[in-house]
Amino acid sequence: MAINTLTDSAIKAVKVSDKPVKLFDGAGLFVLVKPTGAKYWRLKYRHGGLEKTLALGVYPEVSLKRAREKRDEARQLLDRQIDPSSLRKAHKQANKVAKENTFAAVAEEWFAHYREQREQGQRALSRATIVKTQWLLNLAEYRAKENKADAPHPLRAISDRAIQTISKDDIAAVINGLKKRNKIETAHRMIDRVERVFRYAVGTGRMQINPAAAFRDSADPRDKLPPLAVKNHAAITEPRRVGELLRAIASYSGQPVTEAAMKLAPYLFVRPGELRAAEWSEFDLTGDDPTWRIPAARTKTRREHVVPLASQVVSTLNELHPLTGPDGLVFPSLTNSTRPLSENAITAALRRMGYSGDEMTWHGFRTTATTLLRELGWEDELIERQLGHDVGNDVKRAYDKSKRLPDRRRMMQAWADYLDGLRVGGKPPPIRARAAPTR
Repeated sequence: MAINTLTDSAIKAVKVSDKPVKLFDGAGLFVLVKPTGAKYWRLKYRHGGLEKTLALGVYPEVSLKRAREKRDEARQLLDRQIDPSSLRKAHKQANKVAKENTFAAVAEEWFAHYREQREQGQRALSRATIVKTQWLLNLAEYRAKENKADAPHPLRAISDRAIQTISKDDIAAVINGLKKRNKIETAHRMIDRVERVFRYAVGTGRMQINPAAAFRDSADPRDKLPPLAVKNHAAITEPRRVGELLRAIASYSGQPVTEAAMKLAPYLFVRPGELRAAEWSEFDLTGDDPTWRIPAARTKTRREHVVPLASQVVSTLNELHPLTGPDGLVFPSLTNSTRPLSENAITAALRRMGYSGDEMTWHGFRTTATTLLRELGWEDELIERQLGHDVGNDVKRAYDKSKRLPDRRRMMQAWADYLDGLRVGGKPPPIRARAAPTR
């Protein structure tokens, strides 16, 4: 059999036919010319008594010279009784397994599994938690949006490594880098997520030891992160000063949507995100017992939160309804009606009224209500339920469906009347009487 009989000129000059054409070079190497004009390198050979064909690339991306080199390499394997096609499949499988076992791949798998478990338990992750976790673990969706001009992600050094090759020292390097930059809270959050990923890798048989566990269980002080500083949301809790704040809010002049949100925040004391994203469809303002039902998907506990509405709240909402109702967001953004009011809108309004971040925050309205309601004698359970906190253990929550709405409705109306009293000055109405238990 003649070898190396083809030339580039011959390959380029071949006429396209309505049927595939083969141009042989020798030792099994040929160019397959398709009716489309595409030219593919192929090697025909025999192994184990069977005739087989091996793809060697596309001409001219793979040159004639390189195609002959590939043929010779395959022939050398055949001389050693190795099937080049089987070897290629084995390499592909090995590469696939390697890609599936990088830290990044296992982190993606863990997060998908974690999200699915939460959704099955009717406690779906919020969008903010999803985005935060994608950043903390350097997941694909974050990496796709990453600005390459930014500083390298703390996990970039280990993301594409096989997870079983990552040691405690590798993780320590990540954490120490954050510590040097005084990113202590980030370090705590990151090691928590990283440890979960490694725990999942152990559970799925990818490795036997969790190298990140030392940062949680070790008694060695070198493995410990500095404790997190406790952050409290600044809040005004002295009744006289609360009255001053309410008068400042009442006289505040700004965008009507921001004004309404400002007025309602102290009366409702829900989480800022729950108020900002409120929709008109969630409110019943016409019945004898006006109510706001915040859907589970928008609450921190991932359970529906029912908010009884005082008459003052209903009045403010009815004033706002012609402006932003009857459908969609109650507090739309000033620039885009499909997006909620900015998180900074009320914060900025507080600053314009002269209240610094060390003095009062939007979230601080919850602290104000909690503190004063307790001082005024209301039950902790009612307050905690109204704050949307979990009350009791899992078993109790599973059987206790009452929500104590009648008691909470009395408390919320009394709280609104009390705030009105503080706002106008003088002695506010007493609301010390505890609500009678109704189960």
